[in-house]
Amino acid sequence: MDVEEFDLLVVGGGKAGKSLAMDMARAGRTVAMVERAMIGGTCINVACIPTKTIINSGRMLKNARRATEFGITGVEYPRMDIDLLRHRKEDVVGTMVNGQLASFTGSGMDFILGEAKFVASRTVEVTLNDGGTRLLRGSDVVVNLGTEPLLPDIEGLADSNVQTSNTLLELESLPESIIVLGGGYVGCEFADFLNTIGVSVTVIQQGDQLLAREDADVGSAIEKAFTEAGITVRLGNSAEHISRAADGMVTVTLSSGETVTAADILVAVGRAPVTTGVGLEQAGIRLTDRGFIEVDQHLRTSAEHVWAAGDAAGTPQFTHASYDDYRVLKTNLAAQDDQAKMRSTAGRLIPYCVFTTPELGRVGLSEAQALDAGYAVRLARMPVSAIPRARTVGHLEGMWKAVIDRDTNAILGVALLGTEASEAIAVVQMAMLAGMEYTAVRDAIITHPTIAEGLNLLFTAAWLEE
Repeated sequence: MDVEEFDLLVVGGGKAGKSLAMDMARAGRTVAMVERAMIGGTCINVACIPTKTIINSGRMLKNARRATEFGITGVEYPRMDIDLLRHRKEDVVGTMVNGQLASFTGSGMDFILGEAKFVASRTVEVTLNDGGTRLLRGSDVVVNLGTEPLLPDIEGLADSNVQTSNTLLELESLPESIIVLGGGYVGCEFADFLNTIGVSVTVIQQGDQLLAREDADVGSAIEKAFTEAGITVRLGNSAEHISRAADGMVTVTLSSGETVTAADILVAVGRAPVTTGVGLEQAGIRLTDRGFIEVDQHLRTSAEHVWAAGDAAGTPQFTHASYDDYRVLKTNLAAQDDQAKMRSTAGRLIPYCVFTTPELGRVGLSEAQALDAGYAVRLARMPVSAIPRARTVGHLEGMWKAVIDRDTNAILGVALLGTEASEAIAVVQMAMLAGMEYTAVRDAIITHPTIAEGLNLLFTAAWLEE
């Protein structure tokens, strides 16, 4: 089989890889991109876009049920139609997938659907989805393999037909009850949504709080919102055994010896890199102990002219972080070994959001992280109910917290738990990127009444802790 040569070979069509491939192809370079199945990547097909689409429907349902509070009458008690919900999700995803495919082909790249496996340095053999094989080699190669739901080694799990964040999106009917194994971002978002649409939810979390990366007060606030909404939260418990009975009911035996039973179970304990069975060792690409691709701060792998990006390369598992990997790669492919011109991933300020209700917007250091780093910390904390906009929209749940460097007045990080926090977090991020002191945000003239205006309040003496 003849080897087809390209300037750039991209293996995996996630955010970083597809953005770079289109850019390089439009610039006149010869580019091939190989994707197994998901045109547009995980985000569009089974992660950010479909999950936030259904979460938005859940929020609309919550608001509709409160219609009389907003002066609206004549609305019957609304409920979720799972078929219509799935149709909307598939319409949003399908439209974006079709747009991606048009962009791929329009860029001039050679877009290939198939299973790629490295067989030599910078060389892959592709088993095409529609039959046949191709042998491709790139002068430069970018590996953008992504991750998939992690299924831990729990006794009985493999035989219990468990749900993952992927399969749950395809449900044709709702279970009466569900166990959510894992209290991280994915588990919390699905637990909140499922509870909203009428499923009885129990969250089992091994750690002593939900959202283990957050400060204890933030985790406690999420737990309080969950329990008030009717979600059962079991902290400090791991699953020792899972079984599904003949009638379909699932029973989880906890480390405490207790059992929890429900009609279904969602396993949401993390994601694993898709790095096995790809022949990475044949290309000289080393992995970390956890199975992620080993890269330096410039996203170079251990193999010459082979780069890696996105989740499988250890980048924080957010689409916007992967998109910044694309920027890093674009610069570094042009610079190659000119160290002075290369772009680094070190020190990136990457925000993230958890789309529960209320939602959490986060950027920078938590209080615990700041203390561990040796900062002299000053805190600002206030309830969301203090923000005028929160009252006008009728969403008073949550709390805002800021971590300030006592010596320099720099904003080290914030946690905004409340309505529209995912939009307000960018305001703080911009202030931090600009190196502004917290007083500059306090004194900024921010439109009234908006959620972002709450930052004026958060940084005033009324909410600063001495």
